[in-house]
Amino acid sequence: MNEDAHGDVRLTAWVRGRVQQVGFRWFTRANALEIGGLSGFALNLDDGRVQVVAEGPRENCHRLLEWLRSDDTPGRVDGVTEIWDTARGGYDTFAIR
Repeated sequence: MNEDAHGDVRLTAWVRGRVQQVGFRWFTRANALEIGGLSGFALNLDDGRVQVVAEGPRENCHRLLEWLRSDDTPGRVDGVTEIWDTARGGYDTFAIR
């Protein structure tokens, strides 16, 4: 991935565990807004995972990913799988879907 060092990136993360019906998306959004500079969404998937897409500075996306993997999340996170890509835009804010 050849991206500008100052360019935005896209983080897509899939969070496994007991992460639905525990306020996980709300807290993810609150954390993304607190970190700042991030847009995207948190979405409940039919298989019980939560998908998180965040675009913004790489450092900010890393901070959100670290939070997803921390013990500070609601519910119980059993694992997080992530992929990185170049930002594509299209998000005005960080939303709950």
